[in-house]
Amino acid sequence: MISERVLRVLERYDLKYREFPDGSTPTAVTAADMLRVAVGQIAKSILFVCKKNGAFLVVCPGDRKVSSSKLKKVTGEKPRLASADETEALTGFLPGGVCPFGLNGVKILIDEWLREYDVVYPSAGTSGSAVETTFEDLVRITGGEAFDLTNPLDQS
Repeated sequence: MISERVLRVLERYDLKYREFPDGSTPTAVTAADMLRVAVGQIAKSILFVCKKNGAFLVVCPGDRKVSSSKLKKVTGEKPRLASADETEALTGFLPGGVCPFGLNGVKILIDEWLREYDVVYPSAGTSGSAVETTFEDLVRITGGEAFDLTNPLDQS
């Protein structure tokens, strides 16, 4: 079930969302299949933490992987992937269902490669939900900053 916090953001910005059985979209591939869209349109949200500069939520295409070196250039230090417990504590969401909307205390970084799509689909806060939005609205609504942060899955 989508939280009230997320629903308020979705309603405020008139964003459409879809809900599926919980756990039915645990990966970008399964989410893309459910929505009948390209895997790259799935905007996966991955939390990283840095010792000095705090937490960073990277929102990127489902068909790409975060580049450690590119992320380090943006964050100013070597980040590490947050644990499931850290992700839930810092975002209120479990991995596989992190919603980039309505977060506090987490810097949002949006991968430039999402620009390739007219419509992208981040999670609405569960592992069975998706929000229909554009790259521009994702940046605007989250207050995030856009950077080139990823590489193709088959490249390091």
